[in-house]
Amino acid sequence: MKLRTSATSPYARKVWIVAFETGLADRIEAVPTNVWDPATDVIHDNPLGKVPALIADGGEAIYDSPVICEYLDSLHDGQKLVPPAGGARWTQKRLEALGDGILDALLAKRVETMMRPEDKRWPVWIERQEAAAARGLAQLEDEVAGWGDTFLIGQIAVVAVLGYLDFRFPDLDWRARYPALAAWYAVLSQRPSVAATVPVA
Repeated sequence: MKLRTSATSPYARKVWIVAFETGLADRIEAVPTNVWDPATDVIHDNPLGKVPALIADGGEAIYDSPVICEYLDSLHDGQKLVPPAGGARWTQKRLEALGDGILDALLAKRVETMMRPEDKRWPVWIERQEAAAARGLAQLEDEVAGWGDTFLIGQIAVVAVLGYLDFRFPDLDWRARYPALAAWYAVLSQRPSVAATVPVA
């Protein structure tokens, strides 16, 4: 398998964590991809022009991160990271959606503030993204005590969120605002799959 990936993409990090947790990382060839390069050919593997995109052994392209993660989870016989049915499944899928939604807001803010010319930035849009991310993080802060030792797809998405905050928004000091999340993340940061996938510039 090949994975169109980026060392800075939190969505790609989700996939890599799943790959390590399921023992599939050695079966995946990383294909570093810059989606902002006008000459990129990523659109042949994902018409949306995004990473991650997985090219399976049979040649079919699979995207985006929730679909790739569930696909990888189907390829091993160990504990499933995406529960197959029932309330546990929807709890984890909701948590994954919340994490991905926070990432969507943070990435929208970053594009608006770092890539758009200053005179064309929309402050109301930036504030909207900041508010969405803050509400999402507050919800995670309320829930984290109930997770215990659970580390499934929802918690993997939360790891991607908190790692991205450290990587792209270190000035936000999220640990002071969300101490329960900070304590949880300090423990999870030692997990091999998490430590092996820390984003780098």
